[in-house]
Amino acid sequence: MRSYDVAECGSPLKLFERPTPKPEGAAVLLRVLAAGVCHSDIHIWEGYYDIGGGKKLKLTDRGVALPLTMGHETVGEVVAIGPEAEGVRVGDKRLVFPWIGCADCAVCRRGEEQLCLAPRFLGVFRAGGYADHILVPHARYLLDIGTMPPAQAAPYACSGLTAYGALKRIGAVLKEEPLVILGAGGLGLMCLNLLKAMRGRGAIVVDTDAGKREAAMAAGALAAVDGGAADAAAQVKKAAGGGVWAAIDFVGATSTARLAVDTLTKGGKVIVVGLFGGDITLPLPFLPLRAMTIQGSYVGSLAEMRELLDLVHRAHVPSIPITTRPLDAADATLQELRAGKLVGRAVLTP
Repeated sequence: MRSYDVAECGSPLKLFERPTPKPEGAAVLLRVLAAGVCHSDIHIWEGYYDIGGGKKLKLTDRGVALPLTMGHETVGEVVAIGPEAEGVRVGDKRLVFPWIGCADCAVCRRGEEQLCLAPRFLGVFRAGGYADHILVPHARYLLDIGTMPPAQAAPYACSGLTAYGALKRIGAVLKEEPLVILGAGGLGLMCLNLLKAMRGRGAIVVDTDAGKREAAMAAGALAAVDGGAADAAAQVKKAAGGGVWAAIDFVGATSTARLAVDTLTKGGKVIVVGLFGGDITLPLPFLPLRAMTIQGSYVGSLAEMRELLDLVHRAHVPSIPITTRPLDAADATLQELRAGKLVGRAVLTP
């Protein structure tokens, strides 16, 4: 099998040719049909997260080993199944749930594998979809996509699940008040589509890129604000009709987190999703005096993945803009994403 791996952080992805794995036990082997290129792949490729103050959290400190085949948004066709595998047949096309835990701890037993402290995430800790084949440890992680095209379905494994998980954490106010979405990349546009499907009030989108703001308006945003404007917070509040009750930060930078906090009304909530990096300083009395909540959200559970796909099918959620590229363009595509040149999602199609 062929794959494009991170062999050295910060260096071009390297082509590897290895024997195609044979599934054992309950494992399933799929031929990759589509693999999304996610912004978090950039951090894996770089080898660290910026945690502010000139400090870095290295991926090796999290247990990531090189060489690594990235790709955690994968759709494939089943080509072989282990002797204990059930529920799938050769020829089935399935979306892979990549956020796999140890399966033994209390967190995994209650269905929150994405929060496991001994993760086996595909494309992060184990080989993912930047390849022509992918090995999945159990058929329960394979979800039926129906008639959805593979390139359209692949981003739901991360972009869609992450947006859906963040929206669920907002609560009932979602249908009553306009939401603020910071970042109009693949995640932000996905969030707009899902918000509509969930019958939310609507969203004000913030991005520094004019093309992405245009894409957000085309996707149904209530307003689009330039995050680099000196009066960005005032513009957001005006568009919201006052202070903001909920904001989702899909960038996760110092500037976007600060802007989100500055727009909140009393009792408001910021959900931080993005991993761009940095830090912010807050006066502690503001937390109780403004009754604000700052919460992180990390992808979602297998149950939420099933809920999401059901919603997508029931509500006929439209696709975000998708750009397809061949597998051998993996490195070039990653660099385009890093440079902010892509609108929507890029998907490799081996």
